[in-house]
Amino acid sequence: MEKTTTPKTNTVFAREVKEGLSSYPKHLSSKYFYDEIGDKLFQQIMALPEYYLTRAEYAIFEQHKTEITASFSAPHVPFNLYELGAGDGTKTKLLLKGLLAQNYQFEYRPIDISANALAQLSTSLTNELPNVSVQPIQGTYFDSLKEMGQTQEKKKVILFLGSNIGNLNHKLAVEFLMNIAHILNKDDLFFMGMDQKKHPRTILNAYSDASGITAAFNKNVLTRINNELGGNFNLDNFIHWESYNPETGTAKSYLVSKIAQEVTIEALEQSFEFDAWETIHTEISQKYDDAMVHQMAEDAGLRVVNQFTDANSTFKNYLFTIA
Repeated sequence: MEKTTTPKTNTVFAREVKEGLSSYPKHLSSKYFYDEIGDKLFQQIMALPEYYLTRAEYAIFEQHKTEITASFSAPHVPFNLYELGAGDGTKTKLLLKGLLAQNYQFEYRPIDISANALAQLSTSLTNELPNVSVQPIQGTYFDSLKEMGQTQEKKKVILFLGSNIGNLNHKLAVEFLMNIAHILNKDDLFFMGMDQKKHPRTILNAYSDASGITAAFNKNVLTRINNELGGNFNLDNFIHWESYNPETGTAKSYLVSKIAQEVTIEALEQSFEFDAWETIHTEISQKYDDAMVHQMAEDAGLRVVNQFTDANSTFKNYLFTIA
């Protein structure tokens, strides 16, 4: 594949790719799905008939918008509304409109690893909700939490929507929640979306759609390696594969090598061998139930103060404070 940029050797991306492809089993982080192409693919995924998560959370916001926004703050109390992994902000705009309608005093601080996503969100908010004060922050979840912990001038309400917590394994998820608890003051709040356990086929279909968009999204990490690190992955030599364990509630995505092959990455000055049917683990999508959520909260020093769900209990948004 043609290289579109000069390979960059000394980057976090390069180091993590080297570590992941040198491991057994091989793995790559799902955070590298996202660039301009990956952002567009994920927007398409959210519109797929199989991908129920976005519609379910949107339905929650439509049905419970007033109750949700009223739980964030009193109208006369100014606060900072942070959002981790803001994306295109489609669902969040429902809450922002509700806050504006009730004259809440807030500044919206969307956080995303993708500069492209933040730029698009800022532009759309300027056009659609010009009265919202927006301060975008580019960075990872963990880096952003450190920055939030140093900001104490106003009450904090932190949004973490779309079941993004499910992309972390249990240990990292509890660690993440502990970090949240560490930066919350007495009146601060954490509002998080968590996909619920349900029929296994429904979950499998959501991450392996018939049109192949999720497969292209999964393979985008290989495209990025080719373009940014001088790799020579042939995407046709890999298939997207999804698994789901209904006992643990864990869905996992893989790229599976269809043939024995060798891939060279110029920036790493290294080649990596693949056996036929060898896997690269790329993503985890954890599903939850109330018992799991309350236990995780307790382990992290948080407590659930409210929860909101759609008509079929497909998805839930939980509101937390420090224990």
